[in-house]
Amino acid sequence: MDEFPEVDCAQPDFWSRRYQSGETPWQLDYVPKQLATFINALPVGAEILIPGSGGDWRTIGAFHQAGCYIKAIDFSPVAVERARKALDRVADSLILGDFFSYDFGPRRFDVIYERTFLCSLPPRLWKNYLNRVAQLLRPKGKLAGFFLYGEETDPPPYPLTETCAKKLFPGRFELLRNEAVADSLPIFRGMEKWQEWALL
Repeated sequence: MDEFPEVDCAQPDFWSRRYQSGETPWQLDYVPKQLATFINALPVGAEILIPGSGGDWRTIGAFHQAGCYIKAIDFSPVAVERARKALDRVADSLILGDFFSYDFGPRRFDVIYERTFLCSLPPRLWKNYLNRVAQLLRPKGKLAGFFLYGEETDPPPYPLTETCAKKLFPGRFELLRNEAVADSLPIFRGMEKWQEWALL
């Protein structure tokens, strides 16, 4: 990983420029099948957090329509503004802020949904990410979603490897589900896994 210089992707301007220019090949215009199945199995009132939600208003809307309490957070003003416009009546579900430092008060979540946030972070921040997830989940809560695995080429994204995952997750999270993904976007095809990790 050290052979590639770290770009300034830990700053909101890096991502805002991409939203402004339309350079968002990771952006979904559909709800993936495994996510839809997961949402449909949740109890009404389940409390969900989406870190690094970007412009993914469809996912926020899907959780909301299923009767979940949903909060999503992103630090790009451009992404948040666009998603709020699309969400209309549930626009207040979206927070403009930093996942690592935003004060959620005493609220803890049943599920933290992952898609393209972890792989947008330089590996030096991965332990911080898992510490923050553990802090914000209820006991036995789940970190669930799409995790990118592969070899780093020209980051971001920064994909996980099996070896790295075995060092990061055990001891704090238990892997409950691990499935291949059939409806990935072209840039992620063959790299995404649907995984559900339970907080120990």
